[in-house]
Amino acid sequence: MNKLPLAKRTQILAMLCEGSSMRSISRIADVSINTVSKLLIEAGEACLALHDEHVRNVKASRIQCDEIWSFCYAKQKNVADAKAAPSGAGDVWTWTAIDSDTKLMVSYFVGDRGAESAMILMDDLRDRLSNRVQLTTDGHKAYLEAVEGAFGADVDYAQLVKLYGSEGGKGSEVRYSPAECTGIKKRRVEGNPDIAHVSTSHIERMNLSIRMQNRRFTRLTNAFSKKLDNHIHALALYFAFYNFCRIHKTLRVTPAMAAGITDRLWSLDDIVAKIDAMAAPPAKRGPYKKRKS
Repeated sequence: MNKLPLAKRTQILAMLCEGSSMRSISRIADVSINTVSKLLIEAGEACLALHDEHVRNVKASRIQCDEIWSFCYAKQKNVADAKAAPSGAGDVWTWTAIDSDTKLMVSYFVGDRGAESAMILMDDLRDRLSNRVQLTTDGHKAYLEAVEGAFGADVDYAQLVKLYGSEGGKGSEVRYSPAECTGIKKRRVEGNPDIAHVSTSHIERMNLSIRMQNRRFTRLTNAFSKKLDNHIHALALYFAFYNFCRIHKTLRVTPAMAAGITDRLWSLDDIVAKIDAMAAPPAKRGPYKKRKS
């Protein structure tokens, strides 16, 4: 079975993590687009397993949660008229939960913006934490029931509700500009959260990093995901790279090192090693059959 050299595979993964498109990677690395796609799938599965295995028993004090919009194949309003739209086409929301102190991406989930997706995120977040935390979200109503169902009274939970004006801009800017934020309201929901630390600034900055460093999130381009599975795999690779392989400029260590999950700086070689470890063994060759003359 043919296998790309280690250096070539790490080069492709590094370019995927830095926001290069799959076709540009194909041209620069001189490999088939199918090779890039196959490696993305393998890396995504490996990174999902790495996150599930290592991001456990996280000791945190403050967690911030948010959700970021993207779309797969076509925007939701255009799915009905899209030609051969696959399963999962339409608006896609990535739910994220970050540790404010270590900047560790503790939990994430890709789904819609409904209550079920919020519950899945909160259940997963609860299972990865080792202690009671202060939790902050925005005013999205789906969080209320999700946090109650996952944590009960064992959380200090508050919402930061932003108040917006009626218009986002003037003239042609209205369509793409967000509405002007005219104020905020901090609302205690459960427990005894420290109001001074009720904030979503860190998770919103993380959302900006996701959008800037993942080609699939770039607005007003044709760089959107064509398949939901590829979208999930790309995010899994990015979050593993962010947590374990890239030194945070402020912390001067990786988020995983700051959180005490690991004591060393990982590299993309570790992700490739996980890919190889998860690969199915080659099938045993059958008996040789002589050709009849």
